[in-house]
Amino acid sequence: MDVAIDTPAKTFIQVAEIWVPDGDRLVHGGGSYGDLTAFKAASHRSSFAKGEGLPGKAWAEARPVVLKEFEGSIFQRTEAAAAAGLTSAVAVPVFAGKTLKAVLMVLCGDDAERIGAIEVWREKDNCLKLDDGYYGAAKHFEWVSQHTHFPRGQGLPGGVWAAETPILMRDLGSGYRFIRADSASKAGLTTGLGLPIPVPSGETYVLTLLSARGTPIARRFELWDARVAKVGKDGGAVLADGICAREGRLWDADNPRKISAWQGVIGQVVGNGLPAVESGAHGLAAGYSSMVALPIYHGAELAHIVAWYV
Repeated sequence: MDVAIDTPAKTFIQVAEIWVPDGDRLVHGGGSYGDLTAFKAASHRSSFAKGEGLPGKAWAEARPVVLKEFEGSIFQRTEAAAAAGLTSAVAVPVFAGKTLKAVLMVLCGDDAERIGAIEVWREKDNCLKLDDGYYGAAKHFEWVSQHTHFPRGQGLPGGVWAAETPILMRDLGSGYRFIRADSASKAGLTTGLGLPIPVPSGETYVLTLLSARGTPIARRFELWDARVAKVGKDGGAVLADGICAREGRLWDADNPRKISAWQGVIGQVVGNGLPAVESGAHGLAAGYSSMVALPIYHGAELAHIVAWYV
């Protein structure tokens, strides 16, 4: 359903960009920068060797990496980021088996208004514990998260761990399935997206994106299933779940929505197996200014695509 929606004045994530392997370096593979033109130009001029900068660190260490401040860190575009008001970033490597397909980077600014969460959970001692995360102004929720752990199947991170699939969770502040519901309600967090991040070591990582009304991570979320068992031998992907702030649920169980390889942005991800970041009206549903589509692999096979729109 394509209808015009209001674009929020502020979003929790300000920049999303893709870095793809080219020989022994990661090169710029697209991004959404809004009006941060100087930072965009600096990014287009950049590339990273393995272990170099934040994308290179995620590549070398083969795991998601959170960087809460840039000054004095491995981040290499510090001056341009400071001028753009960017203060933190999360790098998410996309592996198909042992092969790095790309690194997705999301960057945020820090002020008193931005509320949300980007969390990395890691399995330790047979439960998921917070490896690191960025929360903006949601300091109490950050403290609660640092002192919470999830057995397999419990809460959003534990549910993703048990199912090995992305999960979209609504009404975080009132949902009994969300373990941190009380503190989420106080922070104004409303929607949660959890996704497995497979890495070559076989360690368990779960990424969670928690969105608030005032500074949302996204206005629309989509979960696409690309497993052959679901889409058949001809391939493609089926919309398995989705929600939009205005449109509500996007999926009709009696009429599943399927796309073929190379059909639109999601089909492009099915076709080439790489994440996509789009900005502007081209290829997007009406009323959205940007989108991120992230492939998730099971072994070497594409299993899911997670998309969010602003």
